[in-house]
Amino acid sequence: MSDTSSARTSPLLPGAAVGVVGGGQLGRYFVLEARRLGFVTWVLDPDANAPAMQLAEYTIVANYDDTDALTKLGTACEAVTVEFENVPAQSLEQLSRLCQIAPSADNIRIAQDRDLEKRTAIQHGLTPVPYATIVYNGDIAEAVESVGLPAILKTARLGYDGKGQVVCHSVADVASAFDAVDGVLCVLERRIELQAEISVILARGFDHDVAVFPVARNVHVKGVLSTSTVPAALDNAVLDNAERQARELADGLDYHGVLAVEFFVDEQGNVLFNEMAPRPHNSGHYSLDATVCSQFEQQLRVLCRWPLGSTALLSPVCMLNLLGDAWVNGPPDWSAAFSKTGAHIHLYGKAEARAGRKMGHVNCLDNSAAAALASAETLLGILSD
Repeated sequence: MSDTSSARTSPLLPGAAVGVVGGGQLGRYFVLEARRLGFVTWVLDPDANAPAMQLAEYTIVANYDDTDALTKLGTACEAVTVEFENVPAQSLEQLSRLCQIAPSADNIRIAQDRDLEKRTAIQHGLTPVPYATIVYNGDIAEAVESVGLPAILKTARLGYDGKGQVVCHSVADVASAFDAVDGVLCVLERRIELQAEISVILARGFDHDVAVFPVARNVHVKGVLSTSTVPAALDNAVLDNAERQARELADGLDYHGVLAVEFFVDEQGNVLFNEMAPRPHNSGHYSLDATVCSQFEQQLRVLCRWPLGSTALLSPVCMLNLLGDAWVNGPPDWSAAFSKTGAHIHLYGKAEARAGRKMGHVNCLDNSAAAALASAETLLGILSD
C-alpha cells in the first residue's frame, strides 16, 4: 500500500493527536510547537528520558522498528512525522497505512543512502561534488582515477556530523579506509577548495506550496556544525542558485514536510549539492528566534495541511551550537551568557554532556550578520573557558 493510502484531505485542528518518531532535540521542538498550538503529542523513542520524551503527553519506549509500538502510535495519532532520517523506511510504510505521514517512506529511503541520494539529485538537475561509488576493493583504483586526490571516503549509510568519513591522499589511504569500515558500500568524493558551505531549508505542503527560509552560511569544526549565519554573505546569484536547486529537488521528489539541502560553494561560485535532510535541520535553528515562523512550526503546518507560515527574517542572526566540550571543566558560565544582549539560549535537556554531543544552541541577534557572528564567537569563548 502506498504512503498516500491513509492521507487526509482536510486540515487537522487543535485537539487532534500528532506524533513524532525520534525523541532528540528536533523532536523536542516539534512537540513544543504542537503543544503551543493545542495538539496532543506522542513520541516514540528507545530512550525514556530523551529530550522530546520529557515534554510529550504520551510516550512509547520502543525501537523504531517495533511493529506493535508503531501500530500503537499510528492508531493513536492522526498524523506522524520523523525527527531524523535513520528511522527505517519500513516503519513509515507501516504508519502510512494507519495515519497521515510526512515525509514519505520513499524520501526517507533516498536520504539514508548517499549513493542513491546523489543519483536522485542528478536526476532532478542538481550537480553533486564529483564522486564515485565503491562496492568492493576492485573499484578503488578506478574510483580514485575518476575522482582525483585528495578525496573523502564516506560510508553510504548512517554517516552524519563527520562520522563515517575519512580524508584520503593516496590509493592506499582509500583502501585502508574502506577496510576500516568492513567494506560496506561507500562513496568517494573529490575534496574541493571551498568558498563557503550553505544550507537551504524549505517547507513544501501537500498542495505543492513552497516556503523557503533565508539561506544560512555554515561553518563546521571537526565535521560538526559550529555556526550558521543569516543573511549569508555571498553573491545574490549564488544564493538564488541554491534556492532554485532546493526547490527543484523538493518538487522532483514531490516532497511533503521540511527539507534541508546542503550545498558547497567552490571558489568559482559553483553551487554543488552535498546532501539533503528530510526534516528540520541544525542550521535552521536560527528560525526559532529570527523568523516569523520557525522550521518546526512549518513541520507541523505541513503535517496538519495548514497554509505555510511566513519565513521573513526579523533580524540578522548567528546560531551557535553548544557542544558537550563546553562542560569539560564544569557547567558553562551561564550568568555571563544570560547577560549578553541579543543572545537567546536553548538547552535540550540532555542529562550527560560528552565531547561533540549537541547540548543546546544560542541564537545571537544583532544589527548585521557580521555583528551577530562576532557576538556568537565571543559567547563561545565565554562558555568554553
